[in-house]
Amino acid sequence: MNDPLVRIPLGDWARDVIAWLTSTLGALFDVVGDVLRAGYDGLTFVLAEPPFWAVGLVLAAIALLARRSWQLPVGSLIGFAIIYGVDQWDNAMATLALVLVASAIAIAIAIPIGILAARNATVSAITRPVLDFMQTMPAFVYLLPAVILFRVGVVPGLVATVIFALAPGVRLTELGIRQVDTEVVEAGHAFGATPRRILRQIQLPLALPTIMAGVNQVIMLSLSMVVISGLVGAAGLGQDVVRSLQSVNIGLGVEAGLAVVILAMYLDRVTSAFGKRSAVERARASAKA
Repeated sequence: MNDPLVRIPLGDWARDVIAWLTSTLGALFDVVGDVLRAGYDGLTFVLAEPPFWAVGLVLAAIALLARRSWQLPVGSLIGFAIIYGVDQWDNAMATLALVLVASAIAIAIAIPIGILAARNATVSAITRPVLDFMQTMPAFVYLLPAVILFRVGVVPGLVATVIFALAPGVRLTELGIRQVDTEVVEAGHAFGATPRRILRQIQLPLALPTIMAGVNQVIMLSLSMVVISGLVGAAGLGQDVVRSLQSVNIGLGVEAGLAVVILAMYLDRVTSAFGKRSAVERARASAKA
């Protein structure tokens, strides 16, 4: 083995930064952890405590609102019945709560950053390498500092999931706004519209299909990460996946994996359907027809 002439102590620097954060901002991390845990616990109670059929009907109604056809809600009900039949309903609802909380936080952060990046070249130049770093970093790496800062449980899983899922939301929001026709924006300026009004009434509506594609990707990445978060004690299907690996339990792994697939298909179809219901997409569909 060839030792480097000069070794860069990057690992030591990272360890020192985490130690400083823990000692200096420990109280802040405790508050953040309590807020995240409360949000997760509340949503889990809403999803898991009512009867299976009641929650399934509500989720199917959301699918019907998104697609306005019978195939998606009926398929959703069949999928939920399979999850219930393999005794993974409570775990699936815990996973869904994790995904919804993490996705809501990631979207709330990603869309404003994407808007700033689209309107400011300096912000775009700064965020691009940061997003590249976030997307190429292995998912497991996010869990280690999260565990050190928030200890094991659901909170480090949420924090790691938010960081892991941010990038596509920022990128596709910036892309959607940049793709808006400049002549349309100039027409808004010609009519005396303020930059804020142009953003709200011109750029965001026209960019909505692309932004919704970013929302879809955020949710899908969140689902994949919360399963991995079972390694650090996050509740839900991830724990059963980890348990099946540790005990080589093929049956448990298949049941938990099937529940993950059904949740992924439901979330993907619903978010995609909502994206296609925007005024811009409806106008494009009418023009093609």
